[in-house]
Amino acid sequence: QVQLVESGGGLVQAGGSLRLSCAASGGTFSSYGMGWFRQAPGKERESVAAISRNGGATYYGDSVKGRFTISRDNAKNTVSLQMNSLKPEDTAVYYCAATPTWYAVVSSSYNYWGQGTQVTVSS
Repeated sequence: QVQLVESGGGLVQAGGSLRLSCAASGGTFSSYGMGWFRQAPGKERESVAAISRNGGATYYGDSVKGRFTISRDNAKNTVSLQMNSLKPEDTAVYYCAATPTWYAVVSSSYNYWGQGTQVTVSS
């Protein structure tokens, strides 16, 4: 059983940056592909970014390409999401998730989820 705890959310002005972190415990971190998802009120959950077990492959949703960067540190059991040039439409609860597959984009492939962290971008 993998436990995931997100941190780093908050309130930021448009154009600003935030760095989200996710700490994993209870499993072999390097055995899991990792992903970040977000859900805004009244909207479906959206895949933001994903990273393979060894960090060699990454995926970004079209809405965040060029602005967000996902990374992982298997020695520290953490995955991070650097978010730059934030826009009001990035406002959402952001979730960290783990999949036993090498790498996945769709949320249905993920077995373990964190509790989420709120990101609010003001205009």
